[in-house]
Amino acid sequence: MTIYENILQAKAKNEKLLAILIDPEKVTVEDAIVLAEKIKSSPATHVFVGGSTFSGSHLNELIAILKKKTNLPTLIFPGHPYQISDEADGILFLSLLSGRNPDYLIEHQINSVRLLEQTNLEVIPTAYLLIDGGKETTVQNVSQTRAIAYNDIELAYITAKAGVFLGMKLIYLEAGSGATKNVSAEMTKYITENCEIPVIVGGGIRSMKTIQEVYNSGADLIVIGTAFENDSDFFNL
Repeated sequence: MTIYENILQAKAKNEKLLAILIDPEKVTVEDAIVLAEKIKSSPATHVFVGGSTFSGSHLNELIAILKKKTNLPTLIFPGHPYQISDEADGILFLSLLSGRNPDYLIEHQINSVRLLEQTNLEVIPTAYLLIDGGKETTVQNVSQTRAIAYNDIELAYITAKAGVFLGMKLIYLEAGSGATKNVSAEMTKYITENCEIPVIVGGGIRSMKTIQEVYNSGADLIVIGTAFENDSDFFNL
């Protein structure tokens, strides 16, 4: 069964999923050995690896360690075509539908095709939407795009639905790394109720209470990044 089929199966059973996002810009190979043990003992079901500004050389080794030691599906969450590694199990093939920068809508995707053809990665087309999380995030700065307003449920919905019509397999609602507030329950609920594909929510989620609230609003998979970076014992609290 593919990673995506497993996500669909979990959605059908209303089994909630959790991904730990590891930013290779901030995590060394040595760090990964320790973090992997923490992830293994956490409720995580997936590991995401990637960052907006990473251009280092240790991506393959980092992913190999995380994959081997956690034994969890490991997916690349790319900020650029050079963030591709055959060590991973799959890649979220992101298109930044909330922005109008052609590089992040289609150009980077085109430039990654030949690289992806040389791998065995499971490629999962993903509609990526930036939602205002209370501060300008690295993704906004790097992509030079504006986030959808926190309360603009209509724009967020029709953008997500356009992704569905385009054949995307996942919707990713992203408040951004270090966001001061997460995507609203109202926005998540409306999109999950009106879009049939699985919905991922990330950014600004800093407590177990918030995780439960986001699940209750309909999210199928939650991504925890900054909170875990700052405290690898986050799930033991």
